[in-house]
Amino acid sequence: MFSPFPPPRLSLQDSDIQKKIDHEIRMRDGACKLLAACSQRDQALEAAKSLQTCSTRIMAYMSELQRMKEAQVMQNVPRRSSDASPMDDRLPCKGKVAISDLRIPLMWKDTEYFKNKGELHRCAVFCLLQLGGEIFDTDMVIVDRTLTDICFDNTIVFPGFELRVELYSCCSEDDYSAGSTPRKLASKLSSSLGRSAGKKLRAAMEPGACSPVIRVSLLACFSLIVSGPKYHLLAHTTLWLSHVQDSFRTHDLTISGNEECSYWLPLYGSMCCRLAAQPHCMTRQMMAGWLKDLECCK
Repeated sequence: MFSPFPPPRLSLQDSDIQKKIDHEIRMRDGACKLLAACSQRDQALEAAKSLQTCSTRIMAYMSELQRMKEAQVMQNVPRRSSDASPMDDRLPCKGKVAISDLRIPLMWKDTEYFKNKGELHRCAVFCLLQLGGEIFDTDMVIVDRTLTDICFDNTIVFPGFELRVELYSCCSEDDYSAGSTPRKLASKLSSSLGRSAGKKLRAAMEPGACSPVIRVSLLACFSLIVSGPKYHLLAHTTLWLSHVQDSFRTHDLTISGNEECSYWLPLYGSMCCRLAAQPHCMTRQMMAGWLKDLECCK
């Protein structure tokens, strides 16, 4: 079918995002192989954390790339003069956002915290912070009933605003057997799919054999069957410009899961942090020129 609009060209910014996607796919491949080779609990938890972070970054970059391509297409659509608005040229001032002193209080039962009774429940947790296509992760923290708060000492600076904070948890007491690399998993699947389909599947897993979008889809399917520790979304919240304050502030969390989940932790349902914002107009030169001194005549 003929289209009156030319296909969007791959801009330099698009190319940069594509390179980021390719890099994260390679990092994810490495994390899968590392997870398969891990024999120690802490190593497996860190590898699983890297796997979760890479997967989230890939999806964020792909969403950003899709938005950019849609914007390029819309730029080619002719606009009527009646569609123009005097507010079109008035863009908001962007800035930097910094979050620090991130703490999430816990609500253990009296018998667990004070009397030290019951089965010791231990989880590995970390936070992913997303602003647009930028994804940052905190350090991993091992949590049990001896802690009253989950504390992350990282200070993270973002170049924009609508900040989503996600808390991931994984039961650290599970028995982690060695997993399989994506190529081995493809071989196992190919035996049940048949010789012809199996060859296509193994070929698709080779570097450069298919497009990043298809390869990401295959990796997403494999992530469901890679053995080893898996992190689950435990709670999340979204912070806006109205949440910026000069002091430590508490924000509500939306909690996922329940007490039946192995990764469950007794959260109060709130998160404390310091959130600061600095507009670019405070640090960058917004306008430059000459001033004329006009004498006032009475």
